[in-house]
Amino acid sequence: MNNMRMLAEEEENDDSAEVTWEDQQRINTFSKLNTRLRSIEERLEELKQEKEALDDLSTELELTDEDDTVLYKIGESFLHLPQPRAMKRLEKDQAIISAQLSDLSENAEQCEKEMKELKVTLYARFGRAINLDE
Repeated sequence: MNNMRMLAEEEENDDSAEVTWEDQQRINTFSKLNTRLRSIEERLEELKQEKEALDDLSTELELTDEDDTVLYKIGESFLHLPQPRAMKRLEKDQAIISAQLSDLSENAEQCEKEMKELKVTLYARFGRAINLDE
């Protein structure tokens, strides 16, 4: 049995809407913002995991004696640091991660805001003829 059916008039693509240069620029901008947002979201997830690891490390360092030396990772290397110095370094690293998380969150919000504005404009112009959702 053949499952073909005719599209309702409102489901048909409206090819009468011509894509102008400005429309194409809006579509390209939306695509760039979408790509940037996905990249930011991936980086945010990485930073959240790193922040969680630093929080766990903070708990562990609080349990060690102040006279102990601990291995602390800086870049790709591990250094022997006295516990108080390691705590100071950890606090500094946590502050850096928090600042990066804050900046990336603001960037993500800005991308989402711009994308929302472009969606409104493009859907108003093209209706169902354009798909801006993932």
